[in-house]
Amino acid sequence: MKTNKKKLPTARGVCLLLYSLAILLTVAEAVQAQPSAPHIAYAYPAGGRQGATFQAAIGGQYLEGASNVYISGSGIQIKVGEYTKPLSPKQVMELRDKLQELQKKPKDAETLKEIAEIRKKISTFVRMPNSALAEKVTLDVTIDSDAEPGQRELRLATPNGLSNPLVFQVGQLAEFSKKESKSGGEQQRGNAPGGIRELRSSAAEAEMNITLPATVNGQIMPGDVDRYRFQARKGQHLVVAASARELIPYLADAVPGWFQAAVAIYDSKGNELAYDDHYRFHPDPVIYCKIPKDGEYVLEINDSLYRGREDFVYRITLGELPFVTSVFPLGGPAGTLTTVELKGWNLSAPKFTMDAKDKGAGILPLSVRKGVLISNHVPFAIDTLPECLDQEPNNQPANAQQVTLPIIVNGRIDKPGNWDIFRFEGRAGEEIVAEVDARKLDSPLDSVLKLTDADGRQLAYNDDFGDKGAGLSTHQADSLLKVTLPANGRYYIYLGDAQHKGGAEYGYRLRISEPRPDFALRIVPSSINVRAGASIPITVYALRKDGFSDEIALALKDAPKGFALSGSRVPAKQDQVRLTLTTPQTPLEEPINLSFEGSAVIQGQEVIRPAVPAEDMMQAFIYHHLVPSKDLMVAVTGRGRPRAPLKFLGEAPVKLPAGGTAPVRFSLPRGPLMNQVQLTLSDPPEGISIQNSSPSQGGVTLILHADVGKVKPGLTGNLIVDAFTEKTMDPSGDGKQPVNKRRIPLGTLPAIPFEIVKQ
Repeated sequence: MKTNKKKLPTARGVCLLLYSLAILLTVAEAVQAQPSAPHIAYAYPAGGRQGATFQAAIGGQYLEGASNVYISGSGIQIKVGEYTKPLSPKQVMELRDKLQELQKKPKDAETLKEIAEIRKKISTFVRMPNSALAEKVTLDVTIDSDAEPGQRELRLATPNGLSNPLVFQVGQLAEFSKKESKSGGEQQRGNAPGGIRELRSSAAEAEMNITLPATVNGQIMPGDVDRYRFQARKGQHLVVAASARELIPYLADAVPGWFQAAVAIYDSKGNELAYDDHYRFHPDPVIYCKIPKDGEYVLEINDSLYRGREDFVYRITLGELPFVTSVFPLGGPAGTLTTVELKGWNLSAPKFTMDAKDKGAGILPLSVRKGVLISNHVPFAIDTLPECLDQEPNNQPANAQQVTLPIIVNGRIDKPGNWDIFRFEGRAGEEIVAEVDARKLDSPLDSVLKLTDADGRQLAYNDDFGDKGAGLSTHQADSLLKVTLPANGRYYIYLGDAQHKGGAEYGYRLRISEPRPDFALRIVPSSINVRAGASIPITVYALRKDGFSDEIALALKDAPKGFALSGSRVPAKQDQVRLTLTTPQTPLEEPINLSFEGSAVIQGQEVIRPAVPAEDMMQAFIYHHLVPSKDLMVAVTGRGRPRAPLKFLGEAPVKLPAGGTAPVRFSLPRGPLMNQVQLTLSDPPEGISIQNSSPSQGGVTLILHADVGKVKPGLTGNLIVDAFTEKTMDPSGDGKQPVNKRRIPLGTLPAIPFEIVKQ
């Protein structure tokens, strides 16, 4: 059974024991481990046009038996087609032996057909395929003509459950797709340094004629350069926007951790008109090119390091398309209309009215239209505090802008090297928070904040403040200060760019106020596969704000009967907790969407926040990011059986003395496998262990132990207990060779809350 390996499990409340464990303890039957969940690595093409019908391929692992596809939103119908898996070396040898036998036979039509089929299978063989990409499922996709354009999430369903989500886009333009890349067969050209297969496309495969406007789809293999030829007219304002990292945010086994696309435009003589391998701080490039004369032009794309494989998938839109490069202000007050200044390419108007009359605080997507075409989306912040605009000049203490707190200042560092300075009156002991929202709102500003007193003495300074909720950002560039003022008097806040850059697009929102304690939640994973009646660990992350440190209660929202949480709280002063979700005793015919929420009392008021589903994605072998998903989907599989209710015998949380032990008892009917079941803690806090476990009258007792040198009184949280048996393996069968033992997972107990107390 897979378990999440994050540190410090925490929470409360336990009243159930794992139902699947009960049945294993009461009947003698073979027990098998939970099958591996399907994982999808890429989709090609990674989207399609409104009104189109086409085939797409999903590459990944453990995809056999794929039967259905679930996609967020409406207007898309998908049918599952053929499943293919690479041949093993043994299978290839068997096919070659059979081929030799067939070649000795008379060559009738049936024999020739069989020979051709075997040769075709052998030709696709790759000696060292990437197992995470090797399997493939073909999909038949139909997109309605009125389907909403934009980004969706696609999941594949197999007998073992749901896959992880993958980005799938609905576009508005004519689509052109290169032939799907292969990792073997006739394309293989030996081995490159480091054991990477070097693949090359032929010139014909690497070029395609297209007509504008268009979306082009392709895959980059090692060393590939794809080219698209098109006709353009003098004076056209061409926008080329690539999606590569946007489609697959992080690659676990590649550096820098994504497909780093580079795009260029050339004229018919090979002269480069435009090139880029990123757009501001975004890895995906966007270029703007004014066409100098009528004629043929070439769009070129490759990986900037000339890497590649099947999951180096891209989609590029190009044409006279509307594209917003910046807005000002970057946000506005809730409950009102805000006039927004737009800058960009091929826009139909220089201003836009953002309607937030029925909107609460948060970040909304802003886009504009040019005819039927919809621009890119940019974030727009909504808040409930008073707001104002910065007033120039305010770059010296003598002309600093006076503000009254609380306030949100909408401004921009409009010149390289400039500072915006704001002054306010403060009181001794008053807590002040100054926070910049810029990078999270798509501004290129890399902010710096400092606070001084009236005499110019620096009291606080901050460049980058980490935001764990910004799962797609690898450079935390926004700033935050939290200061207790030392005396009554005048104070100054300086805001600038760390790289001394500036311009009209370098906008910001500066909040200056007392602390506004709050929190947000992320729940991992966003696809949960669990057998009926079983429990499974999940992790909730608390993103605390402005010093909020109290306990957060977690709950299911409008969940169907039979679902329950154990250990459902984030303890005070802790940022994450592992808890367990228990499912109904009968399987569900279809996966369902579950919603979680957290509640806490903040300044005398109950605050409820949704738990946003997320995937814990690894980047470049080491870094982890919480990437938000649209839905949290749960597949309840297996054969459910009626099972007697099991009870936790004792009080929760379990009081575990530092340096001592504490018993944990569960009611449990005895059975023939009672003595074969073993229990182990899954990623417990350092110093906590199971000393022993044994059957007891009417149940089972665990003895927990806390090492006095490693745990301190006051520590609270959850303990996750996994159940397993061991199977003895005798390779020789004669009892003479060493005997191996293989651990067979049985399941997970509901989370056990604990508290470390004094001995």
